[in-house]
Amino acid sequence: MSITTALHHVTHYRYDRPTTLGMQTVRLRPAPHARSQIQSYSLTIHPKDHFINWQQDPFGNFMARVVFPEKVKEFKIAVDLLTEIRVFNPFDFFLEDYAKDFPFTYEQGLKEELAPYLEIKERDAGLLLWIKEVNRKEQGIIDFLVAINQKLNQSLKYVVRLEPGIQSCEETLKLGSGSCRDMAWFLCQALRHMGLATRFASGYLIQLAADVKSLDGPSGTEVDFTDLHAWTEVYLPGAGWVGLDPTSGLFAGEGHIPLCCTPNPSSAAPVTGTLEDGVHATLEHDMTVTRIVEAPRVTKPYSDEQWQAIDVMGNKVDKALEKQEIRLTMGGEPTFVSLDDREHNAWHYDALGGNKKALAKAMLYRLRERFATGGLPMFVQGKWYPGEILPRWAMPCFWRKDGEAIWQDIKLLADPDTPLQHTLKTAEKFITELAQTLGIPKSYVLPTREDTPYYLWKDRTLPLQDEMMETDVFEKKERERLQNLMDKNLNEPVGYVLPLHYSHRRKQWISNKWKFKSKHLVLLTGDSPVGLRLPLSSLPFPAEANDEACPERSPF
Repeated sequence: MSITTALHHVTHYRYDRPTTLGMQTVRLRPAPHARSQIQSYSLTIHPKDHFINWQQDPFGNFMARVVFPEKVKEFKIAVDLLTEIRVFNPFDFFLEDYAKDFPFTYEQGLKEELAPYLEIKERDAGLLLWIKEVNRKEQGIIDFLVAINQKLNQSLKYVVRLEPGIQSCEETLKLGSGSCRDMAWFLCQALRHMGLATRFASGYLIQLAADVKSLDGPSGTEVDFTDLHAWTEVYLPGAGWVGLDPTSGLFAGEGHIPLCCTPNPSSAAPVTGTLEDGVHATLEHDMTVTRIVEAPRVTKPYSDEQWQAIDVMGNKVDKALEKQEIRLTMGGEPTFVSLDDREHNAWHYDALGGNKKALAKAMLYRLRERFATGGLPMFVQGKWYPGEILPRWAMPCFWRKDGEAIWQDIKLLADPDTPLQHTLKTAEKFITELAQTLGIPKSYVLPTREDTPYYLWKDRTLPLQDEMMETDVFEKKERERLQNLMDKNLNEPVGYVLPLHYSHRRKQWISNKWKFKSKHLVLLTGDSPVGLRLPLSSLPFPAEANDEACPERSPF
């Protein structure tokens, strides 16, 4: 989802008398590597009587060189651009193998090309002491950059400073504060001392008010705004230039629009030029950002008027489909990733791990409370993917649309992750009393057993402990599962089953004496719950069932 915004930026110099201006250099055009899509751009210079020449500096930045043939009383620059703000992942890049961990050394050819960006300009004691406190042990390069960026953010206080120029690193440390350009230059120098190529980035920062307040941390600005900003870019082999914003402690995002990126701040100023001696100038600066087009999104869906228009169109489509006897079904699954631990394997390919299941249960109960009052939440077997030794879990919830409660007291439902003080005797007692309550003889209750011959055979086929450690992970897990079973008496019952069917003809619950080739009900192999391992395919079909079987309900 994206938001198209219009940025309007005016820089207006007024002079106390007509003056001759030297050549003015304007660096206010988005750089070629800007990640936000710039849909249109215009630069308007006043007075209109001027010459303009567009160039690119040695570092590829656009710059307009403006010459006024006559004396002027004012110099006005107006920038208008349309940009599409679309959220992107600042960590979405690849790295060369040798650059995945810090510290690393650039390859010789690349190092020569990056020479201007590796030049150390400041070596004062305060800067060196600050660098010494940074954790420079071997670690992932991304972890290192996140840590040093946040350290600088916490070390210095961000202030708006209207004085021209850049503070030295020593001065910034002594004051304990700095503007965005001071903090960006400090981070440039600190990273260069650690062997990383950096450049000073000057550009626009667009920040839009969030649709909803953040659940974790500050929500950010409450109004849309834009301003000139500065940050640091570091060169990572494989990824290219990556932006770090020390004023926020975060990586540069979709709101950062670079205008000029250079090794030194002096050649990245938005406007530079000469002025006649003795002339007094005043500066007026104005910036606005306006939302032009907004795509509906999760945090800001369609308005009531938009929904009415969609419903009208939907009704027309439904009538056309019904007329042609076309029937549709809908499927799909929303994807949930934890805000606190996005990198854990559980959010990428592992079925379980970390706090994944706990978060899922918490979400299930919150959704039930909001949308399914009186609903019945359950914990059941989910999909079984090829190559996985066990099925995954699923957490459905069932409720009635009319608001009638299916289940009253949620506390009476067992939590599968909470150890219960129940044994097999409890299960036998419960199912026996259930049968008696329904008027079904106790003899219809069937004890279930594990497939003892199979497990004994499987145990003999597995490798020895030492050899097993060298086999694949499935063998290890299978060994652990078998060990748990072998520690018990495999001939003892592991559960109880009562076949039940509600007879519409008799208006009561009825049962059936299941019969198998062996004397016992032997479960299918595995460690899923008993109800999921019943050998239903081996049951005979009694003739009496024809009198009780209900016709299958048509899905239409």
